[in-house]
Amino acid sequence: MSRTVYVNGEYLPEEDAKISIFDRSFLMADGVYEVTSVLGRKLIDFDGHLARLERSLTELDMQKPEAFDDLLAIHRKLVELNDIEDGMIYLQVSRGSAGDRDFVFPDSDVVKPTLVLFTQSKPGLADSPAARAGIKVISIDDIRWGRRDIKTVQLLYPSMGKMAAKKAGCDDAWMVEDGFVTEGTSNNAYIVKNGKIITRQLSNDILHGITRAAVLRFAREAQMEVEERPFTIEEAKAADEGFVTSASTFVFPVVEIDGVKLGDGTPGPVAKRLREIYLEESLKSAI
Repeated sequence: MSRTVYVNGEYLPEEDAKISIFDRSFLMADGVYEVTSVLGRKLIDFDGHLARLERSLTELDMQKPEAFDDLLAIHRKLVELNDIEDGMIYLQVSRGSAGDRDFVFPDSDVVKPTLVLFTQSKPGLADSPAARAGIKVISIDDIRWGRRDIKTVQLLYPSMGKMAAKKAGCDDAWMVEDGFVTEGTSNNAYIVKNGKIITRQLSNDILHGITRAAVLRFAREAQMEVEERPFTIEEAKAADEGFVTSASTFVFPVVEIDGVKLGDGTPGPVAKRLREIYLEESLKSAI
């Protein structure tokens, strides 16, 4: 059965969905996106994703789509139309199409943004085998542009990092710049040493993760010690445990870095407890 997707005000079968070949997301990666998880037909951390979307648009001087204030209703409608129990909703806004290719931004009074949303059904999303077994990561150089705090569709290098990890028989890659870990290819990165959670502080160097913010808040409420600072790969290899957070994985334990096991090579207690807390609390506030 075909999915129903949303394109610029219309709900369409996915095979009928079209945007211009001159759309700037296609030609210039001139677009931003968000991914919101759905658990039990409810949206997780929706307000946080909406706020970050607005920030990304502002940072790129990109106009809000006309349907911005209707995004909650659109998300809910797509959940209903596609019968999504557990899964994700992908949203993308581009600067639109001026009908030709040009490096100069089109006049926003004339060219309106392109807004696209689609669903992905992921039954049992909160019960992932990877969450129980933990993931293995490799380290790679971080050669992305300097504004990683903006959630753009420039995802080629993260995709290459995922493929490098897969080639190495691992699950993901942690990116390293000037000797310090920035983040994973599609997640924020953490280590745990002597019970203390260590993760890089917010800046232009990393994405301001919505799940990151919630997990750190829950950790502090649970009286866990949190230190926001850079850490090296060597420090990570010597950690007791590690984990990553993202909207689609929630909290995943990291059990190996560059072939070095963390602790006894199984998911650690801090990561497991944070996953439990995050899912429990997020479901309470889901909409």
